[in-house]
Amino acid sequence: MREQAAEAGARILVAEDDPDIRDILVLTLEREGHRNVTAVADGAEALEALSGAAFDLVLLDVLMPRLSGIEVLQRLRRMPGGEDVPVIVVSALSDLDVVVSCIRAGADDHLAKPFDPVLLGARVKACLDRKRLRDLEKLHLAAIERERRRTDDLLHALMPAPAVQELKETARVRPRRHEEVTLLIADVVDFTAFCDGRPADEVVRNLEDLVEWFEALAELHGLEAIKTVGDAFFATGNLMLPCSDAPLAAARCALAMQDAASHLPEPWQIRAALHVGPVISGVVGRSKPAFDFWGDTVNVTARLVGLGLPPGVYCSAAAWAGLEGRATGIRLEAMAVKGKGLMEVWRLMSVA
Repeated sequence: MREQAAEAGARILVAEDDPDIRDILVLTLEREGHRNVTAVADGAEALEALSGAAFDLVLLDVLMPRLSGIEVLQRLRRMPGGEDVPVIVVSALSDLDVVVSCIRAGADDHLAKPFDPVLLGARVKACLDRKRLRDLEKLHLAAIERERRRTDDLLHALMPAPAVQELKETARVRPRRHEEVTLLIADVVDFTAFCDGRPADEVVRNLEDLVEWFEALAELHGLEAIKTVGDAFFATGNLMLPCSDAPLAAARCALAMQDAASHLPEPWQIRAALHVGPVISGVVGRSKPAFDFWGDTVNVTARLVGLGLPPGVYCSAAAWAGLEGRATGIRLEAMAVKGKGLMEVWRLMSVA
């Protein structure tokens, strides 16, 4: 029933200069149940109709005034979407050479005059069936492409671009050890207290604005935005993508993040930490795979953020060494960092 309804709703164009044959074609199609038939008397009218509406099938006389059937066919095939419209050429047997030319130009079938109504109905149905299958195939391919793009977007949200590319090419992301990674962690000061005193949608909206700013700033400074854990944002330089001067890029990015947070609809203060050292990266998880990195460098940076210092940007000795001579800052008293003992810490004030 659905196929019959689809055929009845199909738009069919009949282009035939002989009025008697044109009327017979239209009448035969209507008797076959087709309710959407347009008839024209010459090639120019056919081309005008094809330019102004989408048709599912064309019955095209070969010899017509103004424009021949083959000229109409050639122009149709050059129209956007015109290559998919089935065309049955209608001609006398003596026009065989012209029919062959039409078939070579892209016609789908041929109907000889005088035609048999049963044969006409069968060929029309076959062409419409093939078009319906092609249309379904296109819809299916478009759905596959949308899903592929959605998957790509999801992968890029979960992993750095080089990891996504490697996953596509090899079906895995090889674990790596990276020797000189600059790690930036930025954390919102008093975020828990802010959550306790605000509606959920306000908290999430403000956090979403902040993360979008941080992601944009990380990209602007040549860093990789890796992940957000709670209100903590992680970015790296020289992890999966090279960064020619990662400490300086991270320092500039951290100061820009500090400024961005202060201009949110609900202003926040942030505490950020920079450290440089080796990390190991890889993808873990089967049902929810995620790219991550681990090592002492990550632990030290996280502990610097968690020291409870005033809002600002803080650098380890390794990070400060990469900024020496190009930044101004305040050297703090040696601070006790869990698992590391006393550590030298600088508060970054500005960069060149």
